[in-house]
Amino acid sequence: MAERVITGRHVLIGLIVFFGVMLVANGIFLYTALTTYSGVVSNEPYRKGLNYNERILAEKHQQSLGWSSKIALAGQGDRVNLELADSNGNPVSGLAVAGRISRPATAAMDVALALDETEPGHYQAHFDPLAEGAWQVDVEAKKLTGEGEEVVWRARKRLRWPIR
Repeated sequence: MAERVITGRHVLIGLIVFFGVMLVANGIFLYTALTTYSGVVSNEPYRKGLNYNERILAEKHQQSLGWSSKIALAGQGDRVNLELADSNGNPVSGLAVAGRISRPATAAMDVALALDETEPGHYQAHFDPLAEGAWQVDVEAKKLTGEGEEVVWRARKRLRWPIR
């Protein structure tokens, strides 16, 4: 049986193949990392952090109200409905409600919402139909006071479209 001899050519080809596979794999990882997740967890985290204590107080105030909310997608994925009720189950009306519907992982498809009151305690917004998948709805209800607007209710809900 003839003995195989490893020559310089074999070593060179082996090194080229090894590093070629490594470069291709790293290129795939790099492309995937750059095109999928933006890495931004919060826009303007410093500014939001300055108001952290006020936000905690607002959350406690919201809990003390005892209000309940229901958020749902409707129609052909082109409407969002919000129902607000006080602690006794009565509808809460007369609020200016705005929000945002977005993908949980990216800000690429965010849609700003202006919800109109269709009947007492029922608010609705229309927009272009959503693509299939996971969505997050954030709403903020404001009440007019003597000093301007006061945020009285915030809610966030993750939804899936189409509804299954």
